[in-house]
Amino acid sequence: MQGDSQVNTSAYNKNYRRTVNKAEIPVCGIMGVEIAAIDMDWLLRYLNDHIDELSGDYICVSNVHTTVTAFEDEEYCRVQNGGIMAIPDGGPLSSVGRRRGFSKMKRTTGPSLMGEVFKASASKGYRHYFYGSTDETLKKLRLVLTETYPGIQIAGMYSPPFRPMTDGEDEAAVERINSTNPDFVWVGLGAPKQERWMAAHQGRVHGLMVGVGAGFDYHAGNIDRAPQWMQKSNLEWVYRLMQDPRRLFGRYWHTNTRFIWNAVIRGK
Repeated sequence: MQGDSQVNTSAYNKNYRRTVNKAEIPVCGIMGVEIAAIDMDWLLRYLNDHIDELSGDYICVSNVHTTVTAFEDEEYCRVQNGGIMAIPDGGPLSSVGRRRGFSKMKRTTGPSLMGEVFKASASKGYRHYFYGSTDETLKKLRLVLTETYPGIQIAGMYSPPFRPMTDGEDEAAVERINSTNPDFVWVGLGAPKQERWMAAHQGRVHGLMVGVGAGFDYHAGNIDRAPQWMQKSNLEWVYRLMQDPRRLFGRYWHTNTRFIWNAVIRGK
């Protein structure tokens, strides 16, 4: 369980006070999760306008898997709803949102968000910290990013141990992140661990935390994204299933059928 410090999430959230108005973000409730009814252009403008005020907060990159998990786990649902927003990474989420009247709601994937922010980083002066994955992947990621996005400022990188961290180790990791003064803290621990980690560190970590799952692997070149036609047709999950059928078949069977029954048919 990489990066799981076994910290009580509620111990930090109750004292956190955000300085931006969360009510300004349009949301569509899907199976109990408040999914932001936005598109990429809206999100990028929002981040640019509020990046300083968002320090200490977090964004969940939500898909069918995380939404079904939240539907079945009340505590995780609170985590999904406890950040500044949960963006619709999964195409089915934005499709459901549009059917419910949010005509401008479009898919905003974690890897795509990373790429758009990286492209603007040199001109905006954004600083990035990467928390998660392996040392090998982080080294590859650094090389790719510095070559692809000239002028990008990589404040730091850290691969936490693949075991529960002690309180002392966790505090040292937080101090290490904060000492680099990042604007974005990209968290690649995989769902649901990364969302729980962000919630546990809300208000403690300096910078906006964004849980991007396999985003590190995509940008490091470890795995390929689906062709554009599959992404636009909400079929990227099929491409990922073909890449890793043994690990993903059971998950997709459970989450996809639960999502179709509850969100599409029952309208939850």
